[in-house]
Amino acid sequence: MDSTFRRFIRYFFSGTLFIVPLVATAYFIYFSFQSLDKLLNLPYPGLGFLIIIVTITGFGYLTTNFAFKTFADWFDHGMNRIPLVKLIYSAVKDLLGAFVGDKKKFNKPVLVRINKDNNLYQIGFITQPDLTELGLTDMVVVYFPHSYAFSGFHYFVSKENIKPLNISGPTAMKFIVSGGVSGFRES
Repeated sequence: MDSTFRRFIRYFFSGTLFIVPLVATAYFIYFSFQSLDKLLNLPYPGLGFLIIIVTITGFGYLTTNFAFKTFADWFDHGMNRIPLVKLIYSAVKDLLGAFVGDKKKFNKPVLVRINKDNNLYQIGFITQPDLTELGLTDMVVVYFPHSYAFSGFHYFVSKENIKPLNISGPTAMKFIVSGGVSGFRES
């Protein structure tokens, strides 16, 4: 009886590990579609999501076009002149640009020695490789994302404490955000 109960519990938790991420993902997608459709008051489910995807893709196409690029540069310049708006607009734009686009910042994963005495290391991303403007020629800025969160810390780190890693940026980010559970498999 005791071994049957243990097997039942083991099977239950194995099933949970499969079902919960699947249901959570499906619910998030369903909730997003439903919220967009309700917000836009559209008659067909999923139409709001499709409209937003097409609109964003359209703006992406236009911003690569030379004529619209001039307008986008003018718009950016205008947004960066308004005091409070500048703070929010530029921070969000820089954050998104760090993940997508031509100026990706999280593409140089490194292993950083955090504590020499205890031999502790942490994975981060070099975001500013040149600090000569600050007179710090032997340092770089490294961003350390938190696990299971969209936050992190950035530190000025001596180059002697940094070792480049031979993995892609997305793989390193997945490893960090998962708390090391995901491993280093490309997926």
